[in-house]
Amino acid sequence: MPKADMGRRYRLYPTVEAGARLTAWGHTCRALWNMALHQRIYAYEQRGKTLNLAGQGVHLTQARKELNWVADLPAQSAQQVLRHLDAAYANFWNPDHPAGFPSFKKRGHRLSVSFPGQAVAVRKLNRHWAEVRLPKLGWVRFRLSRATGGTIRSAAVSRDGNGWHVSFGVHTGRKPEAANGNPACGVDFGVAASAYVSTETEPRRMPPTLTKGEKVRLRFLEQRKARQITYAKKHAGCRYGNRLRKTITQIARLKTRQANRRADFTHKLTTDLAKSHGMVGIEDLRVKNMTKSAKGTVEHPGAKVRQKAGLNRSILDNAPGERRRQLEYKCRMHGSKLVAVPAFHTSQTCAACGKVDPESRQGCGRLFSCVHCRHEDDADHNASLEIEARARRTGGSVTNSTRSTPAVRVPAQRGRRTRETQLATRR
Repeated sequence: MPKADMGRRYRLYPTVEAGARLTAWGHTCRALWNMALHQRIYAYEQRGKTLNLAGQGVHLTQARKELNWVADLPAQSAQQVLRHLDAAYANFWNPDHPAGFPSFKKRGHRLSVSFPGQAVAVRKLNRHWAEVRLPKLGWVRFRLSRATGGTIRSAAVSRDGNGWHVSFGVHTGRKPEAANGNPACGVDFGVAASAYVSTETEPRRMPPTLTKGEKVRLRFLEQRKARQITYAKKHAGCRYGNRLRKTITQIARLKTRQANRRADFTHKLTTDLAKSHGMVGIEDLRVKNMTKSAKGTVEHPGAKVRQKAGLNRSILDNAPGERRRQLEYKCRMHGSKLVAVPAFHTSQTCAACGKVDPESRQGCGRLFSCVHCRHEDDADHNASLEIEARARRTGGSVTNSTRSTPAVRVPAQRGRRTRETQLATRR
């Protein structure tokens, strides 16, 4: 049976009763995930046994007979929870997959209910609206913002700060496009300049994901939430009141708006890069290592912790990992090729002569000035040219350059220059 090769996401509009039931189902799915994960960990640690979908399916059937809140959840959705847990374990044991060990889901985790494709049906009402039939709920309307374009293999109903959405895994049967023949480029993803393309003269900057007023309101809501949580712990036995839940909802709405704006810029950027270029070179970044906290330990506390936290937020706001994920499948769709090259010394390598010298990049300024050949350029544009040069070589190696001025990418073998010597050389 063909698998889904494309995703479609639409805004869902359930009734009040249907929304309440979907919310309950979402919490049931979260509880089943946590119980199934705990059972697998216990069975392995205490008895040395490995459980999977087949083994836990028997316990799930028994739980549906004894617990009404489990029986209310459609059987297909409960089985999907165990299938997803199997996939999480498979990804963890796969050395080529970056996933870590499956983790437990908190109550604040995004609510989601999954269904196999055989359990749902879709019918079009008119040009802008359609309905999806969900088990035990019947037909629910959603906004048909684009055609599904294939056979539905799976469905998932989720809720965020803006409301409910339905996502379909669709099999389109689309084959990778032939090479489009467009010119190659290198892209340097950064913070000050969201993306600098080697074939362009100006960087692409992501608009602020929150306006000044929204940032002020978000800060106010976060402070109010902290006060309300403190009050709930002291006087309400840690029970959340309606006012606290309202504050959390308002924060979630702002955060969702911010995430949607970030996703909109990311999709437009990656689509344009894949369509307009035959090869896209990017840095092979280790985002998890780049955004580690600097707080250190009790014995060895870190320095400039708040500054590093602000830098981490700026890096994650530009979503370099998501950009790479989107480029991987969009390049195949549009006849392009994605090449990830080693990221070391791209900001210190001269794109003209190819020599590496940290003194060519003074501080964190925007100017790159080579102390060897006196080449000057925007630091991010220079890095994008170097990324493109590395991507053109087989495997992204930093030697055997094919450019018109061949150079080996290694630090220059010389003594450290003084500032006066650098200035005299530039004159």
